[in-house]
Amino acid sequence: MKNAFRYSFKHSIPILIGFIPVGLAYGVLMQANGLNWLWTGASSILIFAGSLQFLAVSFFAGGVSLVTVAVMAMLLNSRHIFYGIPFIEKWKDYGPWKLFLIYALPDEAFSLHCSNDFDDGDPAHKKWTYLFDALLVLIYWVTLSVLGALIGSLIPFRTDGIDFALTALFIVILLEQLKSAGGKAEPAVIAAISSLICLLVFGPSNFILPSLLNTVFLLTLLRHSFSPREAAQDE
Repeated sequence: MKNAFRYSFKHSIPILIGFIPVGLAYGVLMQANGLNWLWTGASSILIFAGSLQFLAVSFFAGGVSLVTVAVMAMLLNSRHIFYGIPFIEKWKDYGPWKLFLIYALPDEAFSLHCSNDFDDGDPAHKKWTYLFDALLVLIYWVTLSVLGALIGSLIPFRTDGIDFALTALFIVILLEQLKSAGGKAEPAVIAAISSLICLLVFGPSNFILPSLLNTVFLLTLLRHSFSPREAAQDE
């Protein structure tokens, strides 16, 4: 457990750094709309999805109907359907812990899980690493968003555009994954082209789900060409 925690903490430091401006910005936004730190902490725990949480601030302030909230939440977070697919077999024997892992699977935790490097192959080490990855991401987000709500009224400068730090964080994660993959960039190129085409066809508000569907289909279709050695072993 200690080794897994040390590994997860070191591995998650880029997430923590990226969460500092984004989490604080969310807390500041909640406070500016009359929602105190208790509401901020509750939404960070119960919603736990950065993009939806920023959108939910306008829902809270505008009195949007629950039906509208439910539909928007489903559409915006539909990409999470795909996040659990790579871990179905890996987590199936984790007992009740897999329920927490399913809950705590936002974009950042998914990125950590995908980039873990398990050298020793110890199943227990893998299990605790997955759990600490998810737990640390949750702690970082809740703590920083609550802190932002507490100090929101004291910040003397404008925070417009500060949420771009989340985009920058994902760029760094992508570069690290490309590096760990030995420069094999074909899957990333396919995902980028798919995203661009779907963005042009469906627009910025509706392109995420079609892009994910198209990317998953293409990567599944071409998976043997990316790793022929592993595919031959599986056969």
